[in-house]
Amino acid sequence: MKNLLIKYPWLKIERGQGFFVPGLDTVKTQEEGLRAAVSARRFDAKAYVGVINGRLGVLFVRGPL
Repeated sequence: MKNLLIKYPWLKIERGQGFFVPGLDTVKTQEEGLRAAVSARRFDAKAYVGVINGRLGVLFVRGPL
């Protein structure tokens, strides 16, 4: 399976906001997304696996203040 280039918008979101990345390999998406968060110095990031609008994926959020 090819690795897709996903641009995680960690620098654009504020605390309390989040974004959803659809994909079948949720473990790999979680790892890559949280690794991108640490490199962007967003240490309050969390990842949740779930289904939104019928699509399986990972919801990334920044913690509230």
